[in-house]
Amino acid sequence: MLKKLWLMAGVVFGSIFSFAMVAMAAEQKAAGLPIEVKKYIAIATGIGMAIASAGGAIGQGRGMASAMEGIARNPSVSGKLVTAMLIGLAMIESLVIYTLVIELMLFFKL
Repeated sequence: MLKKLWLMAGVVFGSIFSFAMVAMAAEQKAAGLPIEVKKYIAIATGIGMAIASAGGAIGQGRGMASAMEGIARNPSVSGKLVTAMLIGLAMIESLVIYTLVIELMLFFKL
């Protein structure tokens, strides 16, 4: 079951990246981008941001759960765990923000 899930995720990511490559490789004409390229950009930005947000939320949730479990098992290391957890959460969030910046760059190319 997990193999099928990873395969499906690979297909989704591959299709999103192919939409983005088509959008970025399109030549700008005097009147702007063709309407078909604009559709692909809109689809790619929406799906890409949804996947990035979902992945970031899952990662942050698992990180919080593991940190809370570690604190529950050994309360004396809570300071070190909280520090490491906050650094990890900031890195996960930075990846989502980076995706947002790329998505906005693609979207405003419309």
